[in-house]
Amino acid sequence: MRESLVIGWREWVGLPEIGLDAVKAKVDTGARSSSLHVEGVEEHVRDGRVWLRFALATGRRGQPLVTCEAPALDRRDVADSGGHITRRWFIRTALRIAGREWHAEINLTDRRNMLFPMLLGRTALSGRFRVDPALSFVCGRPRRRMPNLSRTL
Repeated sequence: MRESLVIGWREWVGLPEIGLDAVKAKVDTGARSSSLHVEGVEEHVRDGRVWLRFALATGRRGQPLVTCEAPALDRRDVADSGGHITRRWFIRTALRIAGREWHAEINLTDRRNMLFPMLLGRTALSGRFRVDPALSFVCGRPRRRMPNLSRTL
C-alpha cells in the first residue's frame, strides 16, 4: 500500500466516469458518505436494473448542464449535519485526486445552497489520505477535457 498523501480541507476532485474533470469538494472527515450536487434525478429500468439519469454542472460558467446516467447502487437514509434525514440515491463511480483513482460510493442530492458542489466523506478517504485542515487545494486542479454533453457508466 502506498503512503498516505496529505490533502487539505478542500480539494479538486475528478469524476471521470460521469464526465467531470474537476469539481470543488469539501473534505469532511465528520461525514460518513460523499455527496454530489445534482439536479433532476430520474430513475428508469434498463435490462432489469435501476438506472439513474441526472444533470450536473461542468464547473464552467455559461456551459449547459451535463446529463449523466449511472446504475443505481442503493437508496438509503442519510442524516445531514443538522440531523435531518433524507432518502438518497447512491452510485458507485471513480474518483480522482492527485493522480490517484479509485471507486467510491456517492449519494446524489441537492447541494445548491452549499459552498461546494461535492462533499468528500471519510469512507472514500479511508486509508488513502491524511487531511490537514490548515491546507487548501494541495493537489492542484485536474486538467480539463472538452465536456461530453452526455455520459453513461
